[in-house]
Amino acid sequence: MKKVKFQSNGSELVGDLYLPANYEEGKQYPAIPILGPMTYAKEQAPTEYAKRFAERGYIALAFDPRYRGESAGTPRELEDPIAKVEDAKAAARYLASLAMVNDKQIVGFALCQGSSEMLRAVSEDNIFKGLVTVAGHYRDRQGDIQWMGTEEALEERIAAGKVALNTFKQTGEVINVPAVDQTRMDVGMPGKFVWDWYHSWSDNGVWVNNYPKMSDALLFDYESLTAAQKLDKPYLMIHSDHSFLPDAAKRQFEAVPATMKKLQWEGETGHLQYYDDPEVLDRTADQAIEWYNAIFK
Repeated sequence: MKKVKFQSNGSELVGDLYLPANYEEGKQYPAIPILGPMTYAKEQAPTEYAKRFAERGYIALAFDPRYRGESAGTPRELEDPIAKVEDAKAAARYLASLAMVNDKQIVGFALCQGSSEMLRAVSEDNIFKGLVTVAGHYRDRQGDIQWMGTEEALEERIAAGKVALNTFKQTGEVINVPAVDQTRMDVGMPGKFVWDWYHSWSDNGVWVNNYPKMSDALLFDYESLTAAQKLDKPYLMIHSDHSFLPDAAKRQFEAVPATMKKLQWEGETGHLQYYDDPEVLDRTADQAIEWYNAIFK
């Protein structure tokens, strides 16, 4: 693994570049930039997949998006989907600039909410030749209502986010709430399910349990269905009955016009198993590499 730095819209991003186990100087390899879940740090699921992709002969880049981890950007921990779309494109361009990378063989990979952002990046930028998304949190109005529980709850979060954004623009004050909490509903990702997984990362100093409230103004203004409707590149979606918002995943997949596309539905796999279960990680990495290899035949 090599620590690397690259630019995205004037911000310096930091990533971990994993080289193939059989790496040879002078040879070119296919490459994969990785986007993780909402509020992710690169050391979480992106690193698990990057290591596995490298073991299978690909160059893989796990990186912190703007505002998080080792990367630059303020306010810290801001959740901005459009910025992540730009960062994914910048990561792909950085990979294309490397002599060791075959710039005709760059493909996208993403998990959870990163899937909705990578969908847009791949649909908009021809530097990407294909896409795999896993346990995606795909974004449309119907899914957002389901996520928040009711339309009223969704509108409350949007309104509070807009107030926080206006406060920041007028005064520079950043109103922060936790990113996860067991009981509060005004946090980034409410509920015991996400708390149980994320808080240990915070306790270990890898991930920051912070969420600028203005993020909601940006987050809920974003949707991925339009990008899905424009995606004409080879696409593999891996999802399950126990992954987040399965109906939203099916809506997005059905909207994709690509002639080479596949929905790999895994009924019993739990959402967080795609993040840290070694058996599921190995299987998913195998499926992704098989798909990418098929693109390049």
